[in-house]
Amino acid sequence: MFRKALPGVIAAVVLAASAAAQTADQLIAKSLQARGGLAKLKAVHSDRMTGRMSVGAEDLVTVVEVKRPDKVRVDTSGRGRTAVQAYDGKTAWGIPPTGTGRPEVLPSEAAKGLAEMADIDGPLVDYEAKGNRVELVGKEGNVDGRRAFKLKVTGKEGNVAYYFLDARSYLPIRFEATRTVSGRPIEAEGTMGDYREAGGFLWPHRLENGANGRPDKQVITIEKIEINLPIDDARFKMPAAKPADVPRD
Repeated sequence: MFRKALPGVIAAVVLAASAAAQTADQLIAKSLQARGGLAKLKAVHSDRMTGRMSVGAEDLVTVVEVKRPDKVRVDTSGRGRTAVQAYDGKTAWGIPPTGTGRPEVLPSEAAKGLAEMADIDGPLVDYEAKGNRVELVGKEGNVDGRRAFKLKVTGKEGNVAYYFLDARSYLPIRFEATRTVSGRPIEAEGTMGDYREAGGFLWPHRLENGANGRPDKQVITIEKIEINLPIDDARFKMPAAKPADVPRD
């Protein structure tokens, strides 16, 4: 009896695994469709997001520029100073708001974060081609007050992140991941909402990021998104070294 039943059990397990994989793919497809469709997203070759970032009592202006296939630049300004972080597909560099104002190569942990930002499509689109693995973990009953599907994304280097899709709208509403900050692992979390259309696709206009269990959060409010504007590749390249400048206070 056991031997007769065993092939059926194995088949059921294989089918269940296949169904779970298909369900994850179906959820990704529904999420993309809810936002405007994959074709609309692929038609975006560059974007510039302008908004405000608040961290505690500090209010800053932030401009994020992204260009396919792998370029990103973030300018953050406040109190008469501007900090720059950028990635040109190979090198991650930055200009701190204090000091000489000269560009410097960023550490690998910052480079990984910028490389992720440089992907306009995000980790779920074409995930297999990117070396990612996506699994449907299940359905959560209370994700910021809503039911949501939980997807586990394992990167090609083994890094794991979780993405939550609203069970009704299929829009992404939350992510959780382990990040390395100053050499230490941090349980990072973020929420996204206030979706609005730009270029025929829905983009979140409010993002809140921080470390799990800590009250201080970074809140970004996007005021304007420009799609497919011309951005010179030089914007993302690390400037050539200049003679030493007088340090800025």
